Amino acid sequence: MVAEEDKRYITSEELRKHSARGDLWISIQGKVYDVTEWIQRHPGGDVPILDLAGQDCTDAFIAFHPGTAWKHLDPFFTGYYLRDYRVSEVSKDYRALCSDFSRAGLFDNKGHGVIYSFSFIALLLSLCLYGVLRCHTLLAHVLSGALLGLAWMQISYLGHDSGHYNIMTTRGFNKFAQILTGNCLTGISIAWWKWTHNAHHVACNSLDHDPDLQHLPVLAVSPTLFRSIQSRFYGRELTFDPLARFLVSYQHFTFYPVMCVARVNLYLQTFLLLLSKRRRVPDRALNILGIMVFWAWFPLLVSCLPNWTERVVFVLTSFCVCSIQHVQFCLNHFAANVYVGRPEGNDWFEKQTRGTIDISCTEWMDWFFGGLQFQLEHHLFPRLPRSQLRNISPVVQALCKKHNLPYRSLSFIQANLTTLQTLRSAALEARENLLWEAVNTHG
Repeated sequence: MVAEEDKRYITSEELRKHSARGDLWISIQGKVYDVTEWIQRHPGGDVPILDLAGQDCTDAFIAFHPGTAWKHLDPFFTGYYLRDYRVSEVSKDYRALCSDFSRAGLFDNKGHGVIYSFSFIALLLSLCLYGVLRCHTLLAHVLSGALLGLAWMQISYLGHDSGHYNIMTTRGFNKFAQILTGNCLTGISIAWWKWTHNAHHVACNSLDHDPDLQHLPVLAVSPTLFRSIQSRFYGRELTFDPLARFLVSYQHFTFYPVMCVARVNLYLQTFLLLLSKRRRVPDRALNILGIMVFWAWFPLLVSCLPNWTERVVFVLTSFCVCSIQHVQFCLNHFAANVYVGRPEGNDWFEKQTRGTIDISCTEWMDWFFGGLQFQLEHHLFPRLPRSQLRNISPVVQALCKKHNLPYRSLSFIQANLTTLQTLRSAALEARENLLWEAVNTHG
């Protein structure tokens, strides 16, 4: 323990000067760490650290890392402490909750959900195969496509769980589960998912840092995007050109059709990342191998159908059923508060509450939403198994009420209507600008 008089201090202003990739410091509980070299090896990728660079990020560190991670910080300690380090009252309560949950074993108590999920997925895929290979009617093949879409939903939830915490007994088996559920069975790379999803969690609903809100030229959740802001995640401008203006003007009509083919974009994003020479992709070869498995079995399954009409109907049906999940992801965030800029470590908790919306449902429907109906609970405690999210929801609600923070929970129908209203408001503003330009262009 260093005596107080022997400690060396820097201020938050001095810490902010070390926020570039080549000179990157962060503070955790008032101790300053130089993680310039570490970001290249960080299991969660470089984006989350870059988003929080040059500031205290204690709450985010606690949220994403188990207690065993603290010992790995020591080699990066600069010897400096943050002179003006302060902890807000809401952060104190949040950290106390994390400690309480840890002592109660909630982060380790996963229940039997993984076994149930794998069994259910195996049943759905078996029924799908039976329908395609042994049945000969169009209705049976349509139902088989629906079963495949439902299976993809459940597989994605399981892949999401394995990406946030170990659902298997060892890290090796957990990585196998990630490649199996993500790459092999859905065709969406777990490496791509980690890259985007970790950035989303840290910079929840930041228009220029959160990739989950950057869907131009097709969708825009806020008129702020009309200014063609710079995406800090993709490193390019989110151009609001005439095509984007036209498409966004009708986004409240095109939202559901776009969601029905959203998987095509995810396949494309997977290929772009895995074939990229610019980015370091962890386990690139293993990810590519898993994608090759998917593109071997899926076209083969489709080819077993008797004609091209049924093949197209089968694929579209599977996409449309799975689009319910894509819609759900949008409901959790599109109608929530947005902002521009980096996330700030000292209001990390508040940003999570303002940027998320829960979906209220009965307990017997939890399987359908995969735990993500408790979106705020998941964002605050991403390592918490989904079986625990309903149990802690009242505690999170009480904490939000205590600190006068929003806790929004809507029914699935209400959330859809609210999201459509958000899209419509932005569309109407884009349409007004389109009309204004047309009048000025043609006199």
